[in-house]
Amino acid sequence: MRIALFATCLADALFPQAATATVRLLERLGHDVVFLAGQTCCGQMHVNTGYLAEAVPLVRNHVAAFEGESWDAAVAPSGSCVGSVRHQHAMVARRAGDDGLAARAAAIAARTYELSELLVDVLGVTDVGAYYPHRVTYHPTCHSLRMLRVGDKPLRLLRAVRGLTLLELPAAESCCGFGGTFALKNSDVSTAMLADKMSTVQRSGAEVCTAGDSSCLMHIGGGLSRLRSGIRTVHLAEILAATEQEVARS
Repeated sequence: MRIALFATCLADALFPQAATATVRLLERLGHDVVFLAGQTCCGQMHVNTGYLAEAVPLVRNHVAAFEGESWDAAVAPSGSCVGSVRHQHAMVARRAGDDGLAARAAAIAARTYELSELLVDVLGVTDVGAYYPHRVTYHPTCHSLRMLRVGDKPLRLLRAVRGLTLLELPAAESCCGFGGTFALKNSDVSTAMLADKMSTVQRSGAEVCTAGDSSCLMHIGGGLSRLRSGIRTVHLAEILAATEQEVARS
């Protein structure tokens, strides 16, 4: 299958390891991964803060970039960015009075997947041949849980990883408090929510907290580092891309 990588601006600027791990994983599974160089921010942060008109050029750019080359499916290591493409892009275009752009955006959205969705629903695989000898707990991010409804797909993938001990996260479905600009505009509430999430991560007994969104992992990881907890945050793609040979070399 020919798969287009939707890298996301957060991966490009801060967490490239999530995007590169996605590529390594998919290529190991025998797929051809292409990167469409014209892609930029999907416009999620603009839409979520009410700047719909400012998001229109970003939607138009995303559509133009992904229409520029043939591919079977697009994938992003981010539930929130995929949620934006699938649930916001066509709406933004329609509100701007551009029904043609809305139709083009909807066509791209229909073939755009979060990583666990692509692996389980499209490629039909749960055992990706990964090896990761650590105690891991999984945080289901809000957009993947409530907008994309990925359900237990990430957990099914993690259960198949050799060497990994999957530990239940108490109150797993509670938000970590990040929410993009919410963490800046409502910092006191965000910090309180983060404190609750960090407490449950620590109670899980895990060495590693994983999720499908680098943004939430950035928030949780920052808090855990300030507590000197010793618990690391690692993107789901990095765990699934890990092999016994890579672990031995590290």
